[in-house]
Amino acid sequence: MNEPTSRPGPLATAAATPRPAVIQLVFREKGALYAAYIPMLADGGLFVPTTRDYKLGEDIYLLLSLPEDPQRYPVAGKVAWITPANASGGRTQGVGVRFPTDEKARLLRLRIEEILGTQISSAKPTQTV
Repeated sequence: MNEPTSRPGPLATAAATPRPAVIQLVFREKGALYAAYIPMLADGGLFVPTTRDYKLGEDIYLLLSLPEDPQRYPVAGKVAWITPANASGGRTQGVGVRFPTDEKARLLRLRIEEILGTQISSAKPTQTV
């Protein structure tokens, strides 16, 4: 009698490659968006408060809602920096997510900068570097 052979199916293959984290990020006020926006990254980015451990360069998927904008923006970004727990200066634990280099991300960056307007050049402290 022949024993059935065991071959990895699609689930076994998918488990080997972890899917990027999906984080829903909702900004109801301009001030919160200002505090999280990272204009110094070439393609833009956002600070995401989280206690989850990430590695630099790790994929992270954001579902982003902006103030007074009914649209949700999907962003497939990468971790650009990490603020650890108990960081100096009382900084919030989380990660800086770099936007991808594509047209959708470029339009999102322009939309964020349009919402922030002149506030973007403010000297007010932010959650970013």
